[in-house]
Amino acid sequence: MVSLVTGGAGFIGWHLAKALSERGEAVRILDVNNPTDLPPTVETICGDATNRDVIRRALSGVRTVFHLAGHTHLWLRDKQGFHRVNVLGTRVLLSECAKAGIERVVYTSSSTTLIGKDYRSSTTKVDERTRLGVDDMLGPYCRSKLIAEQEALSWAKRGLPVVVVIPTIPIGPGDRNLTPPSRMILDFLNGRTPAFLNAMLNMIDVRDIADGHIAACEKGMVGERYILGNHNLWIAQLLDILRELTQLTMPRRRVPRTLAYLVGMLSEGWADAVSGRPPKAPLTGVRLAQFPVAFDSTKAVSELGLPQSSIREALLDQILWLRSRGLVTRPLSLQSAQDTGLVGPHHRRVLSGGR
Repeated sequence: MVSLVTGGAGFIGWHLAKALSERGEAVRILDVNNPTDLPPTVETICGDATNRDVIRRALSGVRTVFHLAGHTHLWLRDKQGFHRVNVLGTRVLLSECAKAGIERVVYTSSSTTLIGKDYRSSTTKVDERTRLGVDDMLGPYCRSKLIAEQEALSWAKRGLPVVVVIPTIPIGPGDRNLTPPSRMILDFLNGRTPAFLNAMLNMIDVRDIADGHIAACEKGMVGERYILGNHNLWIAQLLDILRELTQLTMPRRRVPRTLAYLVGMLSEGWADAVSGRPPKAPLTGVRLAQFPVAFDSTKAVSELGLPQSSIREALLDQILWLRSRGLVTRPLSLQSAQDTGLVGPHHRRVLSGGR
């Protein structure tokens, strides 16, 4: 029997497909892009995860489904694209899973569904008990992911064995599409960001997220949500870690929140009306950064055994990977893994070509 990973060419999906393959499982990927550097035993179907015929073909002989496919960026010129892919695509997939008698579905939601517009400037703590409505969401991407999550939970009530996982910000090697967090880190490394909005982030090694998906499939309770996160830190703290690891100068000036919001409005307005290219500061991203939110992953750690690997180690792995691809333009003075105290198993894997 086969495990299907939709969105298997993406950052998390790629690591998940590789982790499943390394466990000796038969793995099939459904993605509009063709993934690279995966074991030859991993089967790939290139196609649209919103197409019912494609989904039916992908589900043939499948036992478990990990649904990660969707628009993950915070901006699209066609705002309806979020609903079409994230909501309608999920609805079609789950209905076909029910018809095919799939034994377990793990749906990947977004941590943005736990950040609401009525939060305040003081730190808000959230866990799986936090429930927000569509009107609370801070942008079209967030709304689409919340509606899709509600769709998944609705199918669980109707008898489809669905478990929901909510990853926070993944870091580590292998982000070939440069999702917004990786792009942010790369811009810091290349000196392209002279100032920063001091938002609070929850970061976790992407390989831990992959392991968390597998644990949710094996141990998760049907109809439950699990936050796959690790360490809450401010961007100022992230910059301190990057400065220590690379010996590069990092920005020290902080952008006032009102100025960041204005820049976001202008940046996205120009992208929507003129350039058609992703804005440097998507308005949804600025809105999300307005509110300090601390994520609590106790439930996933205690019930699923979610790993909590070193954030510094994952960042070092990410820096090494970005440099190996020629994406880092400033010369780095990286300390050795021994000097930084980062000689854990994940670090050895990335240096030796592992996951």
